Amino acid sequence: MLREVTLGQYYPVDSVLHRLDPRTKLLGTLLFIISLFCTDNFLGYGVAALFLAAVIRLSKVPFKFMVRGLKAVLVLLLISVSFNLFLTPGTAIVQIGFIKITWEGLRIAVFMALRLIFLVLGSSVMTLTTTPNELTDGLEKGLGFLKKVGVPVHEVAMMMSIALRFIPILVEEADKIMKAQMARGADFESGNLIRRAKSMVPLLVPLFISAFRRATDLAMAMEARCYRGGEGRTKMKPLHYKKRDRIAQLAILLYLAVIIGTRFVL
Repeated sequence: MLREVTLGQYYPVDSVLHRLDPRTKLLGTLLFIISLFCTDNFLGYGVAALFLAAVIRLSKVPFKFMVRGLKAVLVLLLISVSFNLFLTPGTAIVQIGFIKITWEGLRIAVFMALRLIFLVLGSSVMTLTTTPNELTDGLEKGLGFLKKVGVPVHEVAMMMSIALRFIPILVEEADKIMKAQMARGADFESGNLIRRAKSMVPLLVPLFISAFRRATDLAMAMEARCYRGGEGRTKMKPLHYKKRDRIAQLAILLYLAVIIGTRFVL
């Protein structure tokens, strides 16, 4: 399960999406997430599915590799669907005792599931096609206007990119620790909920120690390279918008307009 996390990983391949400016991909991801909360009908989700399928096709990232990330949010998905399915009042479809499934609950549960799946896949596309350095530069450049109100944009962007980069590293570290503890006789799967929670202690303690050790090593490495923040720093590869970025921005804006239009069609 731990190795199924794809968020924060980078998939090196030559594609149109990989060559886009990181600011374009950040804007596209933000607008795609907004579109998921704007639509409220099956037509809108159908348009979102077609758009997401086209983007995944252009990224050249294997679909099977991208879908792996959904396994990590399967529990959250089941909880969200269950709450909406059984706790939404309305016209009953099936009722067994106090358990009742309504048409309104079924509709909301399906929309919630689609929204969460598209949200994970859309975010994964951005991280799989953008290196941590590009992501940092894109965030810093895109949020540069906040410097005028005293927001440390460079530091915020650096922290976000480091956090994303550490996700796959910590997942791999947790997988190694879990296998090592299982070889020593640890059991993470049997027993009730309380026993399972207690069995996670041999996993969490060394994982936290490893995370703090990596953070200390990273801080020392940055200081050894005379890192003092973003003030006065130059870029080895400055960001520049190109024709393909303009086309991509127009495409995402057209998609958002279609999604908003579906609210008025139905």
